[in-house]
Amino acid sequence: MDESLRQAALQYISEAAAYIRTEMKKGYDVDTKANKDDLVTTVDKNVETMFQEKLAQDFPEHRLMGEEGSFENIHDLDGTVWILDPIDGTVNFVHMGTGFAVSLGIFQDGEPVFGVVYDVMNDELFTAVAGEGAYLNGHALPNVPDRTLSGSLISFNTGWVIHNEKYRELVDKVRGTRSYGSAALELAYVAAGRIDAYLSLRLAPWDVAGGSILVQEARGLVTNLNGEKLDFLHKDSLFAAAPTVYRDITNHLNGHSS
Repeated sequence: MDESLRQAALQYISEAAAYIRTEMKKGYDVDTKANKDDLVTTVDKNVETMFQEKLAQDFPEHRLMGEEGSFENIHDLDGTVWILDPIDGTVNFVHMGTGFAVSLGIFQDGEPVFGVVYDVMNDELFTAVAGEGAYLNGHALPNVPDRTLSGSLISFNTGWVIHNEKYRELVDKVRGTRSYGSAALELAYVAAGRIDAYLSLRLAPWDVAGGSILVQEARGLVTNLNGEKLDFLHKDSLFAAAPTVYRDITNHLNGHSS
């Protein structure tokens, strides 16, 4: 990957984070999108606009697929595409003032080359360049630890447990469950070994583009719940985990003994 591209991406994210912190002190408008729980703020929209303007100036041949509208212009991943979630975890941003991230994945001809997840309020910068490992604040992350299922901490939306017997059974098999409200952070936590698996029934490309390469570079596995490769153009399920935990959860969900 071109070093100037990496440095530019990190600079944009740094500027976006500074803007987000400033706007949190000043106040911002909150609106809804698909439903009353699907929040968007003026901050989300303005961060995406900032990335659009910077790409137009510095890398006019590149394209942006962002959550707040620019995704509508992207129908393939030819060339260089930046997949951006300006604030992943907007509900956390609005209600808690923490637990959210700027998430960015840069793809070249459909393949991920650079991923960033920046936890703005905790100043944790997770990065990964394809083939070069995953890093936290410039320090190399070790490969994801492999644990037994009974010793694992896994993350998913706890609302699923109400409706799905397999997930209720899975809760009994693992050490504990968590739900952080930000797919980007949950993927980063898998890469960092803080949790051992993250599962979701439906996510958009911008939710996972940055974090998925982190997990892969930390030698974890990332697919949809059917075990298929993510395509980063459509919404899909997600399953990211350490290899042994991935195998054991897959066996459980498919009704096989692990």
